[in-house]
Amino acid sequence: MENFIVSARKYRPVTFDTVVGQPNITVTLKNAIRSQHLAQAFLFTGPRGVGKTTTARILAKTINCENISEQIEACNQCDSCVAFNNNHSLNIYELDAASNNSVEDIRALVEQVRYAPQGGRYKVYIIDEVHMLSASAFNAFLKTLEEPPSYAIFILATTEKHKIIPTILSRCQIFDFNRITVDDITSHLKEIAVKEKVDAEEDALHVIAQKSDGALRDALSMFDQMVSFAGSKLTYKAVIQNLNILDHEYYFKITDELLEANISSSFLTFNEILANGFDGHNFINGLANHFRDLLVCKDQVTHQLLQVSPKIKEKYKQQSAQCPVTWILNALEATNKCDIQYRVSKNQRLHVELTLLKMCGFAPATSTGSAELPKKKADPVTQAVSAPAPSPAPIPSPLPAAEVAPLPVYKATTPVAAKAKEPTASKSISITRLMNKTVEKKQDEVTEVSAVQEARPFTPEELQQVWNEYGAVLLTQGKMAMSAAMLKRPPEIRNSNELVFTLDHAGLEKDLAEVKFDILGYIRTRLSNSQIQLIAIVSKPTGEERKAYTPQEKYKRMAEKNPAIQELKDQLGLDIEY
Repeated sequence: MENFIVSARKYRPVTFDTVVGQPNITVTLKNAIRSQHLAQAFLFTGPRGVGKTTTARILAKTINCENISEQIEACNQCDSCVAFNNNHSLNIYELDAASNNSVEDIRALVEQVRYAPQGGRYKVYIIDEVHMLSASAFNAFLKTLEEPPSYAIFILATTEKHKIIPTILSRCQIFDFNRITVDDITSHLKEIAVKEKVDAEEDALHVIAQKSDGALRDALSMFDQMVSFAGSKLTYKAVIQNLNILDHEYYFKITDELLEANISSSFLTFNEILANGFDGHNFINGLANHFRDLLVCKDQVTHQLLQVSPKIKEKYKQQSAQCPVTWILNALEATNKCDIQYRVSKNQRLHVELTLLKMCGFAPATSTGSAELPKKKADPVTQAVSAPAPSPAPIPSPLPAAEVAPLPVYKATTPVAAKAKEPTASKSISITRLMNKTVEKKQDEVTEVSAVQEARPFTPEELQQVWNEYGAVLLTQGKMAMSAAMLKRPPEIRNSNELVFTLDHAGLEKDLAEVKFDILGYIRTRLSNSQIQLIAIVSKPTGEERKAYTPQEKYKRMAEKNPAIQELKDQLGLDIEY
């Protein structure tokens, strides 16, 4: 029986051109060899499995090659190359610093550096996991690293550069290896699959590349594992089953159910995911990534940010056209809050289900919903506070309290606004425009809702009714200070469309800033007047009402009320300045 060699070793790069995903580093090293500007010490740093040690071995082999090609590659035929390929080259030494990290080990290495190479031009010392050396070993290595013989070259490799002392870093040329991209890993896996005569689906290789997290060695290990599991035909289903990865189809399915506000189906889909052995936290994180990819698909320029196969990318484009941007942003915010609070939740399943229920409430106005979707009812507090008032024109029925806080719901309450929310597939929406400041976005949405409304006049009685309604809504939301301020004093009408709201103290300004645009959206919608503006002013106390804050002011106030305090001060000879 032939001994099996893992793909990570069998297909290990042997030339600079076969190194995957590090073109900037390989080109720099080849140019240094061509111009004979080789440094005395190199430091290769980066994540695991990206080619640090492999590149170090290729560099050591190439600089000792007797017949370097015009492309600056080793010939693999000379005595030096043959000795290197057979692992008995006398000019290349590899040291594992994880197990040889003492001062004695470094002294033995320094002793070897004294002897010139018997064949070849350079003696190359590759020290892997160099960050594991002790502080004393680093100090013993400093002098030799700074002034080595002309024939000695040191190549240090590490995954944790921050653990290396600065004096070592200053003596090396540092090369930072990047994580290998999903596309590069996928292309490399395709080539290996052809050589191994494995019929692999592109989607399957894409999943392996994503799971490897930029490490080619990890991707090759998973590829071997999948081939052992599935045989010569590697399918997408086999990969996600063996690697315990949630299928993209679940995310597409549950997103459609959320868009339709189908609560029952979304709960059943989540239950199926849990029954298959997946964790609720991983599901909610994957759903957040799914929404992110839908948002990326909204702009043609950002399609390149999708790290999925072409087949799945088309599905993202189709579903993205059905999702309003506002809905995606609200869903992202909901999944982010669920992710943050998941660990501290006592009932984690219920926590995720409440998030799904909330996202069903974000559904566009065009969705029909499911038969089990409960009918919306007006908030009882709002109905209790609201009182009928004589008016020249009837006022529309109050909005539910649950729909007041998020401004996008105001759009869905009127036919014109609902029409404005429908997505248009023909027009590309700029992601940059969507990422403006939150306050500016809310203000733009309020303006968008108001622009389609008729600016009709209103009476103070109508204003007070609507004002009290929203004050009661704030009470149900737990914003008691702002609710009390609104119910205590209605705003004054100035210039027919300006509402001047007087605050008792400056502390209410921050509370008002959080709900100002929500109040405006509610009032403009209820009164059908897009020209209404809300101006806040802080009531300033008069001189008599001004409170004493400093010790001098307090003493003066007490002396005015009780002259005996002044006499006591004079008798005791106290020196109080005021």
